Amino acid sequence: MMKKYAKKIMSSDNVATCVADVREGDTLFVKNEVGEEAYKAAGDIEFGHKIALRDIPKGEYIYKYGQKIGKATREIKTGEWVHTHNVADHYEVK
Repeated sequence: MMKKYAKKIMSSDNVATCVADVREGDTLFVKNEVGEEAYKAAGDIEFGHKIALRDIPKGEYIYKYGQKIGKATREIKTGEWVHTHNVADHYEVK
């Protein structure tokens, strides 16, 4: 079986982008500075969507590419799909 990966861009990111369709229970690998970490998908996640890399409390910012992209609208567990059902968009105009 081929390994499935997710991309984490910045060390501060708390989500990674899946580069394959993922099914609940699949193991995903995220490369980092020292190798790779394994995560178990808590549900189905489509290609191009995000997976939580740690527990994210309600109200905490979601970071992707080192940028705030939203706020958790409920607690998100490690391995869960991160999308509009559990994140509110966060836009800052400077």
